[in-house]
Amino acid sequence: MDGKEFMERLKREVDKAVVGKEDIIELLTIALLSEGHVLIEGIPGVAKTTIAKAFANAIGLSFSRIQLTPDLLPADIIGVVYYDQKSGEWKTKKGPVFANIVLADEINRAQPKTQSALLEAMQERQVTIEGTTYGLPQPFLVIATMNPLEHEGVYVLPEAQLDRFLLKIEIGFPDRDEEITLLKRKSLGEFYDVEPIITHEELMALIGEVKGVNVSDEMIEYIYALISATRSDERLLFGASPRAGEHLLYAAKASAFLDGRDYVIPDDVKKVAPAVLAHRLMLKAEYELEGVRVGDVIRDVIQETEIPV
Repeated sequence: MDGKEFMERLKREVDKAVVGKEDIIELLTIALLSEGHVLIEGIPGVAKTTIAKAFANAIGLSFSRIQLTPDLLPADIIGVVYYDQKSGEWKTKKGPVFANIVLADEINRAQPKTQSALLEAMQERQVTIEGTTYGLPQPFLVIATMNPLEHEGVYVLPEAQLDRFLLKIEIGFPDRDEEITLLKRKSLGEFYDVEPIITHEELMALIGEVKGVNVSDEMIEYIYALISATRSDERLLFGASPRAGEHLLYAAKASAFLDGRDYVIPDDVKKVAPAVLAHRLMLKAEYELEGVRVGDVIRDVIQETEIPV
């Protein structure tokens, strides 16, 4: 199947377990095909876990959930070597990070050492347990969540670590129609098991096709212009890093592929830019006090940057 058909089938399948959220499913798919990771911000009860699990089931991938807490150690995530008294041998017990899709719930509750272990796995796609290196399953997608309302007992992720996430997605309350539909389906028991729509081999082939999506020189210059504009905006403490430009490029290619094209257009870049840049920019205090949001800056940058013909 091509990218557009894959996206349509995926949304229909996930709809068996999730009401609405099609834009979230598309962004998760973009991250998966771009071989990136996602940071989701939302209060409890907005279906973050349900979405992640349904997404994993629909594409036939293994799924694990890690509830991050202050007492969690790196070994609890990556695994340990232990002595088996029955066999008299040392054995390796792999941790929950050994899955295709890993939901890291409340990542900002884990202590910095544990956060670093998870982020290293994200970056290197491998972990080292007692001197032995193990590759992680492919594809490998970490979906980390944060509760924006909690400020006690949390460890804020440094900017350098936030920069490793391809996308940041904000999940708010559903609209009126979605929530009423949700309640009706709950009442009638109309939620069903999600079945795989694609094999592992087919999915890896799609990831390979995304890498082959063409990006013209004009589009490269457009991406640079957007990134450069954030660095000169007086409302920001600092602009987007070169890695942000790379991630914007990769996400735009995946967006074009899911729209049925093998080339990137400005709309692809504009579509993914808010999610790519949201967690990489920091407002100056005076503008934050005035009610300016990072999203406002991103919107202005997109509107004011000249679109290539």
